[in-house]
Amino acid sequence: MKTYKIADNFTSDDDEGAGWLMTYADLVTLLLVFFVLLYSISSTETERFAATVKSIKSEIEANSLFAEYLDMFDFPDYSSDQIPLDQRIGLTSRQDILIRDVNKYVTQNSDNNNLKTFVHMGKIIIRIDGSYVFKPGLAVLNKGFIPVLGQILDILDRYPDYNLNIKGHTDDVEVASGKYASNWELSSARATEVLKFLIKNGIEPQRLTATGYGSTIPVVSNTSDENRAKNRRVEFVLEKEISQY
Repeated sequence: MKTYKIADNFTSDDDEGAGWLMTYADLVTLLLVFFVLLYSISSTETERFAATVKSIKSEIEANSLFAEYLDMFDFPDYSSDQIPLDQRIGLTSRQDILIRDVNKYVTQNSDNNNLKTFVHMGKIIIRIDGSYVFKPGLAVLNKGFIPVLGQILDILDRYPDYNLNIKGHTDDVEVASGKYASNWELSSARATEVLKFLIKNGIEPQRLTATGYGSTIPVVSNTSDENRAKNRRVEFVLEKEISQY
């Protein structure tokens, strides 16, 4: 039977044959890595892809046979703080990313007992005790709350496609005679005061609304002083902007 030489210097020496097999195995392994990467890229679960990339890179770095080929692959850096928002959507939903950032930024400067963050009907809501935001019976911002507003400003800057509705709420006890004739007026003035602060610090007016609800939407029944304190609150409602056209 006629035989063919792969190369002029090819021999059947056992040692050289073993070397050829090792090179072939390296090539097959690299091809496998390549196709695993392609499969991972095709997946919408970027977080799983990031873990796969990290695992493969670690294996290659640990294996001296493959280390020389490492530069052939451009491994992305999947540190979440460095990924643009539009590329981070695959890590989880855009809303999940935003609420995570809301929790991180706002709670840095707030007592957790005064603040609650949750999602309702697709809207992200930051609920804050009224006594933490305003002086009793007035629409004057407490100085201790200013840093939290600063964090909300940062969030609005980072997510320009989200609008904010500021909602003022009171309990059912009518305000004492003074500047405001009713809870409606007090809650509206408080929401407007927050809105004015945000506009003064650079947020576009068209992204903001302020609404006063008085005592009409309690979170609990006004049957005790403790419950009334819970109903006196300010809510920041973040909602994805919807095109009008």
